[in-house]
Amino acid sequence: MTRTLRLGIAGLGTVGVGVVKIIRRQAALLEARTGARIEISAISARDANKDRGVNLSGYAWETDPVALAKRDDVDVFVELMGGSEGAAKNATEAALAAGKDVVTANKALLAIHGQALADQAETADRVIRYEAAVAGGIPVIKSLTEGLAGNEITRVMGVMNGTCNYILTNMEAKELGYNALFDECAELGYLEADPNLDVGGIDAAHKLAILSSIAFGTKPNFDGIEIEGIQRITLEDIHQAADMGYRIKLLGVAQRTARGLEQRMQPCLVPATSPIGQLEGGTNMVVIEGDAVEQIVLRGPGAGEGPTASAVLGDICDLARGLRIPTFGQPAAMLEEAKPARTGLPAPYYLRTALLDKPGALAKVASILGDAGVSIDRMRQYGHTDATAPILIVTHKTTRAALDEALSALNATDVVAMEPVALRIEEL
Repeated sequence: MTRTLRLGIAGLGTVGVGVVKIIRRQAALLEARTGARIEISAISARDANKDRGVNLSGYAWETDPVALAKRDDVDVFVELMGGSEGAAKNATEAALAAGKDVVTANKALLAIHGQALADQAETADRVIRYEAAVAGGIPVIKSLTEGLAGNEITRVMGVMNGTCNYILTNMEAKELGYNALFDECAELGYLEADPNLDVGGIDAAHKLAILSSIAFGTKPNFDGIEIEGIQRITLEDIHQAADMGYRIKLLGVAQRTARGLEQRMQPCLVPATSPIGQLEGGTNMVVIEGDAVEQIVLRGPGAGEGPTASAVLGDICDLARGLRIPTFGQPAAMLEEAKPARTGLPAPYYLRTALLDKPGALAKVASILGDAGVSIDRMRQYGHTDATAPILIVTHKTTRAALDEALSALNATDVVAMEPVALRIEEL
């Protein structure tokens, strides 16, 4: 007799509706591939009367997602509400306490509370699956926890926010400034309710925290990530990068060093001919480096109804097949406390600032950089006005600590008209 896996879905936005559609459309295929009949028992969302373009009348409705999580006719609680606190956290904890497995797309919840939830799940002999939380339809979680389980991971990096990549690539393609592209993304519905989650790098940093935990066997440490958004990138920066053979990307990098776990999410210059440099629009890319596999590149849609719902269904199918692995790839009790480390490996940097029109201003900048041990590879002055003189500097390889010392000294002078923009140049 065919087994039945009963779902309770909390959250009926784009992804939740996409999950419902796939389960209806592919019922026979899902059963053939898993040996189980996958059914939806009950659903929950903020507005029961909203037209979501799909008939939901055949499912029991729960106003409270916690009540949904506790229902006797739910085997797997599917959390698609989002947010690190409140209903999403309460309902997930309630589901685990009630003996339910959990499938979620909630990167913020796992980045901030992942360790506590993993402890609770494993104590209750339950499973949390979350492929949809990172990079949409790209199976990066499965790759790290399963396909690359025999590798010691040395570095994980990538472009993990499609909205930021859309803005940066279209600044170049459409010759539009940041503000114009931000407004376009708002009109297209590409931005989170709090846009700073996207353009401030926070959304992508949540994803990086999850990948770091799996890759390096550490407790998720979102607070240990150096985060910088794309708000200060100008069309001039895009042009200057292109002239040097680079493109600007919001790049996440995580690697274990002798000093600790280095995690950063910041705009960087990358070679235009590299796979990451060629990434267009809202597409995501994750690069994983391991001692045995060397380097693999995973590329695909990072958001949207179909890709994200596809990832949710992949997790549901694994549960239907009986696949049960620890939340972050190894038992929660074995995860180490991550020691945060600032960026240590030297790299060249791109600096842009403007100087007040004063005698000796340029010489003072060069002197300050030299005193901090930052060597100038090239310097260019352009667009001079009566009041200010914009300058562009590319350094030789230097440490971030030395650069920060120089930037602090520059900001304290009376010749700098704007806070410098400093972007690391990554030679991938």
